Amino acid sequence: MRTTAPLSITLPPEMLDRARLLARKENRTMSELMREAYRQYERKRRWDEINEYGRERAAKLGISEKDVPDIVKEHRRTASSKSSSRAK
Repeated sequence: MRTTAPLSITLPPEMLDRARLLARKENRTMSELMREAYRQYERKRRWDEINEYGRERAAKLGISEKDVPDIVKEHRRTASSKSSSRAK
């Protein structure tokens, strides 16, 4: 059973030439190159969504970027003291 499905895309000739050159340089097929490009795109989109969520939550909580190191430090201190009290 086939685990992939064909997809046709169009690229401007210059972009296609660069893509072919890059695929050849990296010993990849065009399909592998396009799959990797999509994976990178997907990761970036997900990261952007996570950052946007964080910015929105921070705004609702009144937290600025400069507050983050102190919040992280306090969380680590609290987590550390909780884990050492459980170990006793």
